[in-house]
Amino acid sequence: MKILHLSDTHLDRAGGPDADGADGTAALRRMLADLVHLRDLDALVVTGDVADDGSREGYARAHELVGGYAQERGASVFYATGNHDERAAFGEVLGCGHARPDAVYDGPEGERAAASTVDGWRVVTLDSLVPGKGYGRIGRAQLDWLREVLAMPAVHGTLLAFHHPPVALEVEVQRALGLQDADELGAVIRGTDVQLILCGHFHLQILGRLEQATVWVTPGIVSRIDLTAQPGTERAVHGPSASLVRLGTPHGPLIHTLHARDPRVGETVYEADEEEMREVIEKLGPAKMSPS
Repeated sequence: MKILHLSDTHLDRAGGPDADGADGTAALRRMLADLVHLRDLDALVVTGDVADDGSREGYARAHELVGGYAQERGASVFYATGNHDERAAFGEVLGCGHARPDAVYDGPEGERAAASTVDGWRVVTLDSLVPGKGYGRIGRAQLDWLREVLAMPAVHGTLLAFHHPPVALEVEVQRALGLQDADELGAVIRGTDVQLILCGHFHLQILGRLEQATVWVTPGIVSRIDLTAQPGTERAVHGPSASLVRLGTPHGPLIHTLHARDPRVGETVYEADEEEMREVIEKLGPAKMSPS
């Protein structure tokens, strides 16, 4: 099983640079052009923030560019929602994120998860979007659905794909804006055939574990977070990146990062100081509990 893992394309209605000069459409085109020689793909998995503005035009462009690339290689495409996505527009263009799902979960607030099988491997996308916030939560009902799906093992095993990582580095914004019900997810997958979890959101690569599963966080397409910046601040730089994942090998999962040949690579997109980052966490993080 060979998977191209993309995340955080941040496409928008206009299809051009934003106020900081980041251009998701150009970055995605550059990444896919540089991967012209990549063949024998079984799947492309896009783990959220497909559209930066939640626009139908952004999803249509993703369908055109990612879908066209996959079709040339006979690969299946799977999409999950991120915090920048809008469920209704996502659904209008991309449906449940799977072309031919074996099972679909439709939640009361428009949450949508799905499961498909590719050559004996089960691919499950989950919806960790919390509208209006930056952190993620899968929720009990969706986790109950996942438990039912995992009750029957797949031929080769299962991989999960969603936006908000259940692991974080010692970075305050990651801890605040990651997956808030990671422990509950861990309890559901414990002892099942889930081997790999693919995520995005942090715009940099992280390798970790949740129960028996390897967790891989891929860097983003539109920009990359540079952790050499002063702690408590955030610096994003140009340079589209993606990941190639191989399952079913003797030493798998094998994962390596692919970087596009961007002439602006490493140049700053934006810098946020400590006060700005505190404001981001306050606005987009979970509500603080009032003292009793």
